[in-house]
Amino acid sequence: MSKEEVIKKIHKFVKGKDHPMMDDPEILRDPYRTLIGCLLSLRTKDETSLKVSIELFKKARNFKELNKMSLKELEKRIRSVNYYKTKAKRIKDVVKVILKDYNGKVPNDFNELMKLKGVGEKTAAVCMLYGFGVDSYIPVDVNVHRIVNRLGWFKSKSFSESMYKLMDTIDRKYWKWINNDFVIFGKNICVPISPFCSKCVVSKNCKKVGVNKRR
Repeated sequence: MSKEEVIKKIHKFVKGKDHPMMDDPEILRDPYRTLIGCLLSLRTKDETSLKVSIELFKKARNFKELNKMSLKELEKRIRSVNYYKTKAKRIKDVVKVILKDYNGKVPNDFNELMKLKGVGEKTAAVCMLYGFGVDSYIPVDVNVHRIVNRLGWFKSKSFSESMYKLMDTIDRKYWKWINNDFVIFGKNICVPISPFCSKCVVSKNCKKVGVNKRR
């Protein structure tokens, strides 16, 4: 089975299941919400990040309103996410730069996004795909990284390496599916410890099938 056929199988399997935070209607195709939501979601469960993000956006609908919010108030409003104090400072820094250098708008450019403090390749790719609807990069998180390595598509040591290897080997028309579908698949089937190999629709293609499987 080719990589593209595996992607199609997983895409069909996850259809109708809960989608990742960035695909939520409250976040999708809004660069401001996508960027801030992504910064809040780092090392925090999607369910928590989404709830905190939506509540924050009710009080701060754009960068100007978020800039007016004091650091102390922002910390209070995002307290439920991990490392909330560090994230609050980072968000305030990003907001000031965007207001000053980008006329209050998230830059629609991967390299410009990477210039923002705290924004790495994953966050920049997420903003491009979910914020602007541009499938020019493939966001890679722990789920995507784990699955592609278990499938034996390649060996990569970092999310960044996985992203570029995927972009080099996968037909571009499937790029927009990978993050969304593999995140769902990684949370429900190809979990980190004791994966559900017997329920996996692509187990025949997996190089790690049966290794520490649950059942």
